[in-house]
Amino acid sequence: MKNYTISVMALLVLASNQVIAQNDLQLTSKDSIVQSFGVIGIGFTAIDDSGDMFGQLLDVSDEWNMVAFPSRLNIGTYFSNGIGIEGIASYSKYKTGKKVDNLIQAEDVSYYAIDARVTYALNKIWGGSKWFDPYLGGGIGYTDANNQGRGTMNGIVGIKTWFSDRFGLDFNSSGKWSMNTDKGSNHLQHAVSGLYRFNVKKGLTKKGEKKLALIQEMEKEQQRVQDSITAATLTEEEAALAERLAQEKEKARLAALEKAKINAENQRKRDIENRIKELGNVLFSFNSSYINKKSEEVLIALSAILKEVPTVKLTIASHTDSRGASKYNKWLSERRMERTKDYLINKGEITSDRLKIEGHGEENLLNECDGKVPCSEEKHSVNRRSEFIVTDY
Repeated sequence: MKNYTISVMALLVLASNQVIAQNDLQLTSKDSIVQSFGVIGIGFTAIDDSGDMFGQLLDVSDEWNMVAFPSRLNIGTYFSNGIGIEGIASYSKYKTGKKVDNLIQAEDVSYYAIDARVTYALNKIWGGSKWFDPYLGGGIGYTDANNQGRGTMNGIVGIKTWFSDRFGLDFNSSGKWSMNTDKGSNHLQHAVSGLYRFNVKKGLTKKGEKKLALIQEMEKEQQRVQDSITAATLTEEEAALAERLAQEKEKARLAALEKAKINAENQRKRDIENRIKELGNVLFSFNSSYINKKSEEVLIALSAILKEVPTVKLTIASHTDSRGASKYNKWLSERRMERTKDYLINKGEITSDRLKIEGHGEENLLNECDGKVPCSEEKHSVNRRSEFIVTDY
């Protein structure tokens, strides 16, 4: 028994240590990352169409063309595998004095573009970052630049930075090569947009996935320890269960006996009450408190029941009809209850301690005959009564 106790204690200590370790190793918001979402963005566009796509890339003052208001709208969807698909509409304006297609622009000319692009999030390669989201991509589009419309093939490089699961910025540059060399030059389109993500679905980072795998492994080990504890205490629990079942069985048997006893007693009480109810009430003649022959038969039968069951106690409640003064009717009902009680004591040989009496006058009529509604003598007679209420069995 001593070795058994030591083994159980050791298993409990091991289980406790594992629970503590698992509590220290919990998934947090840092382990989650947005994996798929829809996005909409509004921003600014700058066009570099100097005629030399990669020369003097940062010559903003002489070669970049842009307007001073939001001029770019993009909407798209991004999948959990890192692929994103977007549609983009942009507007700008070639400004007078800027270098366009190796010439100095003589007047302001509008620039329009509609593009579709497919991108890949480089985060997928090294496991993901919550805020730093670089990407590469390509696409096609249609551009009307310097009054020359043409289809374009596009290459894109960009970086998204996310401030939360919903909001971020997109910085990108697109090289746009004309599909028709006779129409317009190749050029660069730079853009920055504010982004809003919707239909956001999140998952775990690679670090989070490793942490989850470790947690699940620890849970399995904890379950193994628990199974060992369960197996070690199984015999003792089975013995305790057998004893408890025996006690419950005995308790159920005694409860069944008690219930049967109570049911039998309740049935006996219902039988007594029904027998007394079936006798009916003692009825009186108008303005009378004397027991007539028919009512005497009721009292004789009631006396027989009271003698048969000496534990029964009654309340005798006497009443009048509505005719006559209320004060007089109160007095008359009290006379009727006294005569009903006296008959049971004197002729029925019932002790007075088993009888309680109440006189209600015309307070408790059994029908509508309240003195305001015309009623027949037969209806009035129903209210001139002594009735019996069982108070103790």
